[in-house]
Amino acid sequence: MAEDALQSLFVLGCSHHRTPLEVRERFALSKRELSELQEQLQKTPDLRECLILGTCNRLEIYGLGSSPTVVDTIRDAFCARHAISPQLFDQYAFRHTNLDVLQHAFEVSTGLDSQMIGETEILGQMKQAYAEAKAAQSTGTVLNRLFEKSFQAAKAARTQTGITKGQVSIGNITVDLASRIFGQLKRSRVLLLGSGEVGELTAQALKSRGVADITVSSRTFENAHKLAHQFGGAAVDFSDFVNQLHRFDIIISSTAAPGSILTPTVVQDCMKQRPGRPIFLIDLAMPRDIDPAVDNLDNVYLYNLDDLSTIANENLELRKGEIDKARKILKAQAWNLWLQLRRRTLLG
Repeated sequence: MAEDALQSLFVLGCSHHRTPLEVRERFALSKRELSELQEQLQKTPDLRECLILGTCNRLEIYGLGSSPTVVDTIRDAFCARHAISPQLFDQYAFRHTNLDVLQHAFEVSTGLDSQMIGETEILGQMKQAYAEAKAAQSTGTVLNRLFEKSFQAAKAARTQTGITKGQVSIGNITVDLASRIFGQLKRSRVLLLGSGEVGELTAQALKSRGVADITVSSRTFENAHKLAHQFGGAAVDFSDFVNQLHRFDIIISSTAAPGSILTPTVVQDCMKQRPGRPIFLIDLAMPRDIDPAVDNLDNVYLYNLDDLSTIANENLELRKGEIDKARKILKAQAWNLWLQLRRRTLLG
């Protein structure tokens, strides 16, 4: 019984590696949708354990099944729930089994599989996904061990190598990009749309570069006020931020809205109130907050997550040796865990 469970260890999902941005946003799930999908999958016959990892650049479903068809069953359930054809899913999705699952999870937790290689936010996101799945009692012996070991492996790889050199994070890279466009940021007026983790990381990076004029707007005003107060900024009611867009040089958006909150019409009206002055927009949301057509407007510069990854990985060649070293560490640890799990199954 245990041996069958081990043989059906799998991960199914999509990520930035083979899925373009416009398709990834169709796969993106809100917190509520993730919770509902988790609850639905727990009722799937032959699925013994399950964990869903959903971030702005990946959706991954880890599981243990007692049937070779359980992965297709999960795919079909996801596609039916979110109006995606199985053909489209298969075109962009990946599947790993057994030892490959361990190696994949270890590389994800360490940031080696991230769009911005070496970033550290993914580890916190994995820990959160694990905590939620465990609380929902959807994990068991194998997935618990897999994720706990992946956290240990990430710590070892980061401690023993220089893969995180340069403080790769979405907040720092966002501010680096803004600096390239505007040069000196200290006099820039910045509007943050969204008060979640990404907004906070970006606010921290802006503050560290000397930006003093930071305004925050969020659907929950209390959250916006709290984040703004933390960094000496101001808060704007979400229902009113559109009327104040023209005041800002840089707008960074990371809300959980289901669709665009900045359309060409909205931004065009904004530009009429700041003639001759460029505006810089960074869309960190998934699905995207800003309509891509906005980029066609004069003096409007729009960047998204894929643009940020290009900057983040510019010095990749300089870190190649450290990345290779980290992969060797992770491969050895994944193999050790695989042997431990195999021995446990042989013992019944």
